[in-house]
Amino acid sequence: MLFLPFWSCYLPSCLTLYSTLWPITGKSTSNSSCGNPYYPRSKLNHAEEKQIKDEGVKNWLDDLQDFAYDVDDILDDFAYQELRLKLQKTRAQASTSKVQKLIPTCCTGGYFSPISFMFNAKMISKITAITDRLNSSNTRRSSLGLSEIMSQGATSKGKKPRLQPISLMDGAVDNNSDGVCVLSILGTGGMGKTTLAQLVYNDPSIKESFDHKSWVCVADDFDAVNITQTILRSLDADSRDENDLNLLQVKLKEKLSGKRFLLVLDDIWNESYSDWTILRAPFAAGTKIIVTTRLEKVSSNVDSVKAFYLDKLSHHDCLSIFAQHALKARSFAGHLQFKEIGENIVRRFNGLPLAAKAIGSLLRTVQDHSEWEKVYESEIWDLPEDPCGLIPALRLSYHYLPPHLKRCLAYCSIFPKDYEFEEEEIILLWRAEGFLQSKAKIQGKGLGKQYFQDLVAGSFFQRSSKDKSRFVMHDLMNDSAQLVAGEI
Repeated sequence: MLFLPFWSCYLPSCLTLYSTLWPITGKSTSNSSCGNPYYPRSKLNHAEEKQIKDEGVKNWLDDLQDFAYDVDDILDDFAYQELRLKLQKTRAQASTSKVQKLIPTCCTGGYFSPISFMFNAKMISKITAITDRLNSSNTRRSSLGLSEIMSQGATSKGKKPRLQPISLMDGAVDNNSDGVCVLSILGTGGMGKTTLAQLVYNDPSIKESFDHKSWVCVADDFDAVNITQTILRSLDADSRDENDLNLLQVKLKEKLSGKRFLLVLDDIWNESYSDWTILRAPFAAGTKIIVTTRLEKVSSNVDSVKAFYLDKLSHHDCLSIFAQHALKARSFAGHLQFKEIGENIVRRFNGLPLAAKAIGSLLRTVQDHSEWEKVYESEIWDLPEDPCGLIPALRLSYHYLPPHLKRCLAYCSIFPKDYEFEEEEIILLWRAEGFLQSKAKIQGKGLGKQYFQDLVAGSFFQRSSKDKSRFVMHDLMNDSAQLVAGEI
């Protein structure tokens, strides 16, 4: 007779519950079962959209996330107990004693052993507590007004340490009297500042005009030591890391002596003039610096010889970009059924090329006119721009991702801005996290490749301009991933 452990009847319910939680938590499980989920995906979609405006909803989602991790621990306990019982059964069957064969396995360390009874009691207590928390969460959900609807940031940083004194003198006290030429590219997020800088940086004539060039993504953390180290490594791959800013800058000055050097500092936010003067101290005549920033004060601080202001795209140009990504065409001439709704959607972009690319990619395979209308009528368009510059179009493109891609994208918030990665690298990390488990025939690496290509097609990943075998996330896409990942 086969004795089944008491908890086997609970396992399908736990898996059903857990499989409804992973779209928010980023967690996953290798099994799933049928039945009505406690939190339908449509309700979670509603919560994800509503949390942007309601702090109470955000707190509820945070608690739900903690709850999902506790369920994950229970499933781990189940898996361990199952493995232990299988091992005991194998050992018992391997025994040659006829007397032992007459004794049921359950009485020799199996399901009715003292250890199993202790486990059963422990699991009853845990499942009871989980059920109570689930009921409480459901009550809170109702009080928050999270109704069922039909629909398909970063950890706070500590105080920045004060920069060390350096021995080098800064010559930029009189409008670039040190011979350093600084150009700045100004524009709002998603306007194409980085793209313009890349076009210049990779132009063939640049290679002929300079002895060395270096690209540094500065982003939120203006770390003079790290920036200087990055520049040194670009000049000498064998350069030893050093935390003393003065020594680093002396080395950099020596290497650049008499050389023509192009430096791109992408996405600067730091408005401190003193920090800038310390950073530029090693540079002298022959150095050209391109700075991209959203802040006019930054452009002023870096003593730009010229500032290039990127204006919004015209409606016609924005429509063309949108059509290229949504319809693989330069216009709506061959797709008149989408022309009116397409033009209405484009007016939502406010002239931002990144918005046209993101939403165009979102609708690339959508042939249902009503789905285009849903995108146009979404309340997300009416939300104010995030303090970090996250535009509504990116929130919307994330909102319509299927759950399995949402958790994969949220995981990528671990990468710093401008980090270049290979497809295989990301797939292996997703696989290690258990994100690539499915009932479908495609498994493991094949499933990961499909997920990766889906995110590339959605413009969440783009090929590096420096190495076509590698990929990178736009800084606003990175902000998007950090926002949805929260403080995980």
